[in-house]
Amino acid sequence: MLGAMAVTVPEIDWFDPTILQFQLDGDQAEVRRRVRELLSRPEFAPPVAMPTPAYREQVLAWCEALVREGLPAYSFAKEVGGQANPSAAVATFETLAYGDLSLLIKFGVQFGLWGGAVQQLGTERHHQRYLGAIMRLEIPGCFAMTETGHGSNVQQLETTATYDPEAQEFVVTTPVERARKEFIGNAACHGRMAAVFAQLIVGGEAHGVHALIVPLRDEHGTVLPGIEIEDCGEKLGLNGLDNGMIRFRDVRVPREALLNRYGDVTASGRYESPIENPNKRFFTMLGTLVQGRVGISSASITAAKTALTIATRYGLRRRQFGPPGSMEVPVLDYRTQQRRLMPRLAKTFALHFAQQELTALYAAVISDPEASDRERRELESLAAGIKAVATWHSIDTIQQCRECCGGAGYLSVNRLAALKADVDVFTTFEGDNTVLILLAARGLLTDYAHDFGGLRPAEMVSFVAGQAVETIISRLSARKIGQAITDAVPTRSATENWLDRDHQLDLFKWRESNIVASVANRFRRGLSDGYDPFEVFRAVADHAADAARAHVELVILTAFVRAIEDCDDAQVKHALNLVCDLYALSNIEADTGFFQTQGRVTAARCKSLRREVNRLCNKVMAHSELLVDAFGIPDAIMRAPIGLRDEGSVGAPL
Repeated sequence: MLGAMAVTVPEIDWFDPTILQFQLDGDQAEVRRRVRELLSRPEFAPPVAMPTPAYREQVLAWCEALVREGLPAYSFAKEVGGQANPSAAVATFETLAYGDLSLLIKFGVQFGLWGGAVQQLGTERHHQRYLGAIMRLEIPGCFAMTETGHGSNVQQLETTATYDPEAQEFVVTTPVERARKEFIGNAACHGRMAAVFAQLIVGGEAHGVHALIVPLRDEHGTVLPGIEIEDCGEKLGLNGLDNGMIRFRDVRVPREALLNRYGDVTASGRYESPIENPNKRFFTMLGTLVQGRVGISSASITAAKTALTIATRYGLRRRQFGPPGSMEVPVLDYRTQQRRLMPRLAKTFALHFAQQELTALYAAVISDPEASDRERRELESLAAGIKAVATWHSIDTIQQCRECCGGAGYLSVNRLAALKADVDVFTTFEGDNTVLILLAARGLLTDYAHDFGGLRPAEMVSFVAGQAVETIISRLSARKIGQAITDAVPTRSATENWLDRDHQLDLFKWRESNIVASVANRFRRGLSDGYDPFEVFRAVADHAADAARAHVELVILTAFVRAIEDCDDAQVKHALNLVCDLYALSNIEADTGFFQTQGRVTAARCKSLRREVNRLCNKVMAHSELLVDAFGIPDAIMRAPIGLRDEGSVGAPL
């Protein structure tokens, strides 16, 4: 009993954190080094309690400094002076998240959303006219999609763009108050143009949502006639970004303002599109903008790294209590503190490697004009799922880190307060997380139907965000679903070692298969009983979300395992194996209710699992300072007094 309760740090091998940092930085190590050097400059220090107007101007000045260093070029085509390197663009955005997050989002709005819309939805005429100026920040712009009445349901936006064939112009209108564009970054102060998403109406016929370039202000910053802009005002966080609301009062723009890659209007007023099906056209258009989700998930992981670095270093130095008559001990020696930080540190590493694979997939698909519809759907589904899980994880991690630092964590100078406020909105940026996790669930159910073959889709089911999905399991028999669950159950012994990696993977795979098949069965029963398909999906949506989460957790673990296999340094590999074990087992432990009710793990095994997680928390804690050192955050960027490196300790054994 005493051995199980002991918290003495076991003897471990030391490893070089610079080797692990090299693996974390990946093939964009030079880009990350460059961004770190820039953020280390004194002028990039995040302000504390700066008035909002001054803060917004400071963020704009920072953006201009990044432009002078050429950082936006990675996102743009070579034909306009860019470098066309999507992997480097994501690495830049991810590393910028170590600094001020208002700067990060301002950068993302200007070059990722506004510039990305023109690049991905426009054609040569737009690229030559606008992209160079956007890249140089000569045309600050907005991505005007979200409306007061419609956020995630983009297909039902109410702003209209009606074609006038005599004038060869589009008339952009906000027909009702709920159609005003809301929470639009860059709108309140600096935006001069916007990519406005509106229902395209030609000859009295609606052709769905398209984007147009609409001027907002002149070169002196004066709002143009027909444009009404309001400041959203103070927010929970990110107050260096000027969010605003926009209304359009019969604003006329030339026919060429239509971003016409997927739909165009001739001078005579005939609508043309290379994609005949309106639904496919809409989802193809949105799919090209997946970079926002990839970027936000990467930035949220970076924010978690910053918080964990601060809390870990504080926990190793802050001493409290201790045996009677003896010295106080570091608070991170306490099991409760380890339990709060170490599993989250482990998941942050796991998410990092999953994000690396997502970024590689994104770069491959976005750079390949011949990429198939299936490849693009897989990218969209994976980006949605990882974005949701990563941002939820970041919010949870930052809160735990703040609490673990006590009153010191509440001080603005130690940065956790700003991180907590700024990252909170990431869960609804680029799509509400619940909507996105259901998008990932749709992909899972579709794949499930394909795997079992011979299915006859009944009809299209409209669910979350107006997206259409086939009732893919309407013909799937209960017997076949039951067999799917049975086939997914591993045949391993109940006494299997928790540290057996194959056993961990088996449990993750079994959980995913079990939940997906169970959702499919509920869906089939509801349709068989005659219920409306939309109502059936509403009834099982929470279950479908669970399936998507289980799938994403499997993706994350699998990516972590591959990263360990690719590691050449024996000591780093040893440390990563410990961290991976902790990620896998703490995840299983958090879901023991499910595994027990499904008869997969016994109560006795749950007790042994808890002991193993405790042991791993202790072992990972012994590596923790080196692990957070490997994130490579210079003190000049960290700037939180409780999170700085101990002079002389970096690179030395604990």
